[in-house]
Amino acid sequence: MSTGRATSITIDDVRAAADAIDGAVAHTPTVHSRTLSAITGADIWLKLENLQFTASFKERGALNRILRLTPEERARGVVAVSAGNHAQGVAYHASRLGVPATIVMPRATPNVKVANVEALGATVVLEGTSYAEAEKAALALGEKRGLAWVAPFDDPDVIAGQGTVGLELLGDVDGLDAVILPVGGGGLIAGVAIAVAALAPTTEAFGVESERYPCMANALRGSGEVPGGATIAEGIAVASAGRLTVPIVRAHGVHVVSVSEAALEQAVALFLEIEKTVVEGAGAAGLAAVLSDRQRFAGRRVGIVVTGGNIDLRLLAEVIMRSLVRSGRLNRLSIGVPDVPGALAEVASILGREGANIVEVLHQRMFSDLDVKTASLEIAVETRDRDQLERAVTALRDLGYHVTRPGP
Repeated sequence: MSTGRATSITIDDVRAAADAIDGAVAHTPTVHSRTLSAITGADIWLKLENLQFTASFKERGALNRILRLTPEERARGVVAVSAGNHAQGVAYHASRLGVPATIVMPRATPNVKVANVEALGATVVLEGTSYAEAEKAALALGEKRGLAWVAPFDDPDVIAGQGTVGLELLGDVDGLDAVILPVGGGGLIAGVAIAVAALAPTTEAFGVESERYPCMANALRGSGEVPGGATIAEGIAVASAGRLTVPIVRAHGVHVVSVSEAALEQAVALFLEIEKTVVEGAGAAGLAAVLSDRQRFAGRRVGIVVTGGNIDLRLLAEVIMRSLVRSGRLNRLSIGVPDVPGALAEVASILGREGANIVEVLHQRMFSDLDVKTASLEIAVETRDRDQLERAVTALRDLGYHVTRPGP
């Protein structure tokens, strides 16, 4: 295991990692987004790490660490702890290189994640009720079997490997004013900060955390606050930042900011709708930061690292529907109508004339506080925007219908 030299990691280490992983890890494209630039007021460039084979940047550090193993360590194998992208990166490249890999995951890890890691050639061991317990079990297993530890972020070889993202981004786009990427334990931001300091010292580096897991910010200010809570950005929901990564982040003056869950959801939805690319919650953090503080980045040339695209499909479906509600394109109306034949048809006709598409209808007589001769219609309608909805509501009220709009 590599330890004790984090502060001495240099751009030469990052370049050596780039040479080592060349051809085995994709040089992902960096693309300009005209539409996101127009929306945010910044000049937005996207580094699409969600297009890696395992849909995450984590391959870079995992592979660089495995390539540094001695022949004896390769023969014995590696062990790692992860319930997500790191697990897949280790499993894929270890299997490709013929290195036995054991991944310890918490017992509550969804079956699909376990199956994905096993399909990539690793042995999965389920231990513990939390990440911390799984990590403790993984370290004990590694010591017992003599397995090399592949840390998710707190390792110099992993940090150097993740820094290759910065090398590629800075090589692809000249004159960036800012580089923005998610931060959890800090392996990626530490590696990229080293690259930025060496190659583009006037470029500002920003690390973005979920406001529910401000681990790096806490570490930088010496706070003992314990983070927690449900978040869409599981990939950066860590209990604490890395022992090796924090000094690097501090030394290179990285700005650490936090974003809300609503901003993360909005960013995921925008990536899908505008860029036609699937991005996980953590991967959308960079865009969420720009959306949350447009004035700070307005007019600036900004590189955003889209770190991963592994998002549960049911969660993605929820994000899409909630985005439609927030934007006013999917709405719920409560309409009081006379309990007589043809009333429902008339309401539907009015909505249709205004271009509102009826998605769902609930015709309610009993569970209502309206008078006994009035029924309640609960209607979900789809409109182009809020203005079209307002026109439809006005048309109904002009004809005497009582219309309210319950919240989402």
